[in-house]
Amino acid sequence: MAAVPQKNPRGAPHRIAVLALPEVIPFELSIPHRIFGRAFSPSGDPLYEVITCTAAPGPVSTTADFAVYVDRGPETLAEADTVIVPAAYEPPELFREGRLPAEITEVLGHIRPGTRLASICTGSFLLAAAGFLDGRPATTHWDWADRLQRLFPSVRVDPDVLYIDDGDVLTSAGVAAGIDLCLHMVRRDHGAAVANDVARRSVVPPHRDGGQAQYIRRPVPEARSATTSMARDWALERLHEPIRLRDMAERESMSVRTFTRRFRDEVGVSPGQWLTHQRVERARQLLESTDLSVDQVARDSGFGTAQSMRQHLQTVLGVAPTVYRRTFRADGAGVT
Repeated sequence: MAAVPQKNPRGAPHRIAVLALPEVIPFELSIPHRIFGRAFSPSGDPLYEVITCTAAPGPVSTTADFAVYVDRGPETLAEADTVIVPAAYEPPELFREGRLPAEITEVLGHIRPGTRLASICTGSFLLAAAGFLDGRPATTHWDWADRLQRLFPSVRVDPDVLYIDDGDVLTSAGVAAGIDLCLHMVRRDHGAAVANDVARRSVVPPHRDGGQAQYIRRPVPEARSATTSMARDWALERLHEPIRLRDMAERESMSVRTFTRRFRDEVGVSPGQWLTHQRVERARQLLESTDLSVDQVARDSGFGTAQSMRQHLQTVLGVAPTVYRRTFRADGAGVT
């Protein structure tokens, strides 16, 4: 995964075009505006410009009992640095046969080479039909994953994740996973501090790792059932300390085996994977917001040594700690 997208040569805010097609889901159409529209630099300047467009300007039908009026046409796509395709349920031949009508193919022809692409939910069908997902990993809403794989066998469909970042092409599962994907893109572009601020403004969790399972496929524990939330809260307060699986299990009065199974059911990853994700996030925040040495950041985030932290950040972010710090310091702007 590339840690930073290419800079906008215009020096203007990163321009995002959201493509609204007939029978678009209103909630998912609004996600990019809600998330990217609330991302600001330390000096208060907007970091993104979000523009909605459609194949032919005018009313666009939705899955609700109202239409939305879109006054921008497909030429907007040619000016975009990122194009996002939210879920829409037309054209029908796309979902029956995996085929795009000529007019939609013509619309997509406006996208410049090198433009970053993203889809929310079944927007992945359009990217797949246009060939953007050939040979790539991708996801979609779990209920549509089998159909996506059947219609587009060259796509490596993973139905069990919230989103997939494949560099210049990103895909997400349905509904709230679209929020996770957009926050991930803000974090990738401008760092954890900006993404966390957007999350606070939107009253949503600041980070759910893309590898987490789509929760809809997992049973929700009954209210009377024991959960692992106390253990997670306890661990978050002690990330700088060695944390054993046994210690976390004891917090919930469970055996290690039961705790591990319950944790994976609730969170979608193992306790060890979750701890690593949390420590990476802690390290990112410290690198962005403090002048602590790399050795001290490694200790405070629980990695122990700079070498261990460097290996984990390289795996997750694709960059070394010092490079990340130079790119995402809070007193310097991220990319545009």
